[in-house]
Order: sequence, then C-alpha cells, then structure tokens
Amino acid sequence: MSGEEPAAGRHYLYPGTLFAHRQPHLITTVLGSCVSVCLWDSAVRVGGINHYLLPLWNGEGLPTPKYGNIAIGKLIEKVQALGAGSKLVAKVFGGASMWEKTDGLLAIGQRNIELALDMLEQHRIPIVSRDLGGPVGRKIIFHTADGTVLLKRQRGFRPEGV
Repeated sequence: MSGEEPAAGRHYLYPGTLFAHRQPHLITTVLGSCVSVCLWDSAVRVGGINHYLLPLWNGEGLPTPKYGNIAIGKLIEKVQALGAGSKLVAKVFGGASMWEKTDGLLAIGQRNIELALDMLEQHRIPIVSRDLGGPVGRKIIFHTADGTVLLKRQRGFRPEGV
C-alpha cells in the first residue's frame, strides 16, 4: 500500500469534549445552540475540533471544555502540540437559536458564537468558513486529513427536553 493515504479513523464528538489527533480522522458531531470550532493547518495537515455548550466558565467547579473559553484555548494548545503553526485556520459551526424567544442569558447560541469569533480574532486565527445561528441544528463531519467539513442542516431539530 505504498503511496496511499492511511484510512481515516472515525470519532463521534460528544458535547463538552474536544478531539485532535496526528492521524487522519472523520469526526462527527451534532449541534444545536452549541458551537464547534474546527482548526486545521495545511502545512502539517493536522486538525482538531471542539463542541462546547456554554460560552464562559464562571470559575466554579472544573474548567472543562464544556465552556467555550476553555474549549477553544485547549483546542489551540492541542493542535499546536501536533505541530500546527502559522497556517492554522478555523471553521465555525452551530449557535442555533433553539427557543422562540431568546434574549439576554437565554441567547446561549448567540453568546457561544460571539465568544468563538472574539477568541479566534484574539489568537489571530482566520475564519475561512462558517455556518452560524438561525433556527436549525446542524450535523457536521470534519475530515482532519484535508480540513473539509460536510454540513447538514437539520430542520425541526429540537434538543431533548425542549
């Protein structure tokens, strides 16, 4: 099998987690008001993704990737540890408005989006693709071998308990 690219592993990304690996992977996740940031570096051909539920860790409990400000920082660290550098780009998805009336603290999707855009700008990571907000959930599949993302919008999607 010389000259062939190794088969991609598969990984399902649960909410509140992140994933980055040196070997190619197809990573699937489903988003409502949550946001996923996909990072990819074309020079070293590595990538990673997170899936966070809330924008900011309030300092109580453990600082887990459930919170965007933790998840994005940890994802950047992970892909840099795999060799990512100046060619790092981002693709950002999710942040749906899952309830009919969303404002203030209930506007979780919008707050998640704003956090991702702000943090990526602070880290000087360009966003090359995005599909954000609106009333629909999304299923994405991120291929870390080439940085592509397959997206399917899910009309009528409602998270459990809503």
